[in-house]
Amino acid sequence: MINKIKQVSSLLIIALMINTMCIGQNQAPTKILINNVNIFNGKDNKTIKGNILIEGSLIKQISTSPIAVDKSGSAQIIDGQGKYVIPGLIDAHSHLLMESLSSAQMATADYAFMNLFAAKAAEKQLLRGFTTVRDLGGGALTLAKVIDHGLYAGPRVFASGAFISQTGGHGDFGMPTDVPKKIGDMTYTERNGMNAVADGVDQVLLRSRENLRQGATQLKLAAGGGVASNYDGLDVAQYSLEELKAAVLAAENWGTYVTVHAYTPKAVQTAIAAGVKCIEHGQLLDEATVKMMAEKGIWWDLQPFLNDDDAIYFPPGSENEKKFLEMTNGTDVSYKLAKKYNVKLAWGTDCLFDPALAKKQGKQLAKVTKWLSNFEVLKMATSSNAELLSMCGKRNPYKAGKLGEISEGAYADLIIVNGNPLQDIQLIVNPDENFQLIMKDGKVYKNTL
Repeated sequence: MINKIKQVSSLLIIALMINTMCIGQNQAPTKILINNVNIFNGKDNKTIKGNILIEGSLIKQISTSPIAVDKSGSAQIIDGQGKYVIPGLIDAHSHLLMESLSSAQMATADYAFMNLFAAKAAEKQLLRGFTTVRDLGGGALTLAKVIDHGLYAGPRVFASGAFISQTGGHGDFGMPTDVPKKIGDMTYTERNGMNAVADGVDQVLLRSRENLRQGATQLKLAAGGGVASNYDGLDVAQYSLEELKAAVLAAENWGTYVTVHAYTPKAVQTAIAAGVKCIEHGQLLDEATVKMMAEKGIWWDLQPFLNDDDAIYFPPGSENEKKFLEMTNGTDVSYKLAKKYNVKLAWGTDCLFDPALAKKQGKQLAKVTKWLSNFEVLKMATSSNAELLSMCGKRNPYKAGKLGEISEGAYADLIIVNGNPLQDIQLIVNPDENFQLIMKDGKVYKNTL
């Protein structure tokens, strides 16, 4: 009997050894060589024809001459067929847990369902060519970690954690009957880290530090009224100078920065005075405030919100619809002022509660060519957005390489496009058809070449 057990054990060991050898033989190649492509590096208004060698997660070499590799099987060679390579796209204003769920689902779904649903939404973002996103509130810290651990496919996520909002502000998701609020009470969304209602310097410090404790790469506060929120007009300025300074202090002590949701000159000027480094939206700003932003080097993450076929739906005649129309009426002027004063301009979608609109990430980016050139738009969604994201300093979980560009030492996040988007920006509108290879971190997620 003992001999039989020994024989079985020996057979199991041999089988495991063979299996291990087979796994080793079937592992993804450690090198990938992409030959014969026209390369847009994300920074310069030109392309060069050449070859790209990738080792692990980084770009090792770019050359206009042939690159020699070991052909023993450790390298995969991809013929780019003369097509165009661009850096992976970056969405600087995303809400992964909220973009593809309807408002009704958000009101009734539990947090576990939201995360699992969002994991699938994240995969779809990656397959639309968005290899990096900045999540500006809504509880994506856990999702960011599981993507980084390889449990789900998705973009790199610079997550803010919870929205931080004053009572009655843009991030107050409570029901009308939730006030007067007993000190210490929290809504379901607050308990799960999707939003944080904080009033006064001490509470703002606490909630800011909690987000940083949980791994936030930057902080997001609501400094003014919002379209989708129900308690505030767009004209409402939110948070005092002292409260905003408290969040900035917390962020700066962790080597990172604060960005704020705001539309009006008063809200933005107060935020700038507090030390805020980035403004989200800002469609109602005046020329003096835009000039101030340019002089102080403040980033402006502006969205091409328009009352068009892709308009966010609100019940006709509702206060939310009125606010939406007021906001979209300022989009054209905002882009013109941003260009006039050469403000540091970023781009993001800010899609909420609309699965159909979430699919149109590329279309939302292409709309910006109403005000900027194709090159300016592509640069903004690659190297410029990457520059903004890098302001989180040592809180950046992706420090091994550069983002948003195709250069030696950069992360191997890239797209092979069937055409030249510098000439035809509409190619990015239909990624299913026009993006033939999508790579993130040196791993190929789509290849139809």
